[in-house]
Amino acid sequence: MFKWLRRLRALPPIPEAAWQAALRRYAFLGALPEPDRQRLRTLTAEFLRDKEFHGAKGFTITNEVALAIAAQAVLPVLHLKGGLDWYDDFVGIVVHRSEVVARRKVVDEAQVVHEYGEVVAGEAMDRGPVMLSWDDVLASSVSTERGYNVVIHEFAHKIDMRNGDANGCPPLPAGFAGTRSAREARAAWTGVLQRAYDGFREKTIMAERFGAEPPWLDAYGATSVSEFFAVACEAYFVNRPNFARDFPEMLRIFDEFFLPKRA
Repeated sequence: MFKWLRRLRALPPIPEAAWQAALRRYAFLGALPEPDRQRLRTLTAEFLRDKEFHGAKGFTITNEVALAIAAQAVLPVLHLKGGLDWYDDFVGIVVHRSEVVARRKVVDEAQVVHEYGEVVAGEAMDRGPVMLSWDDVLASSVSTERGYNVVIHEFAHKIDMRNGDANGCPPLPAGFAGTRSAREARAAWTGVLQRAYDGFREKTIMAERFGAEPPWLDAYGATSVSEFFAVACEAYFVNRPNFARDFPEMLRIFDEFFLPKRA
């Protein structure tokens, strides 16, 4: 459906009781300033109008399920220019009751094909649907101390993939962080991200191999720069104080990107 046709459709009303319940359950949403909560509600209604939710293996998509996912998915684009246009490359959201095993196939340097199963709580496909585990969506209401949020994680991947493969660097606006060219902007972003990733990966390895104190962020972020970006986005949106304490450089560039009017 063309964008302008979608926008002609009336926004679905979000009942007040359901909205307030979502804000209470996901405290990081309820803690937003009032103007942000109002904008979040409007964009959430647009998201619910434009996206299609599908329950996998008999899972039922209730109003609670759709609203919880939509409100959290909107948070990363709340202040981005274009808003929900960042998510216009897909329509479907597939929800499972719990984690699923995804089949993987990789070819190593010797051209040997390896196939294996990976347990995942969510997955974002380039120009395709987003898959989520409802159990993990619910867990996001009580896991803010660890900076965990599966919805923000997968939709951060969607933002990252707007300019091609997920690599940890989303499309940056002209003049980002005072730079004079797209190349300078990208270099500024990736320099900060790479330094933070290297430090996080070292701490994760020290904890896993030598029993050092593990980082508070999900160790999955140490698997690649793109996963680190998504894990960092989770923490940035749900536990800003801890994120600011441990990743001040990233806080600066994330604020410049996600909160351009405040940076």
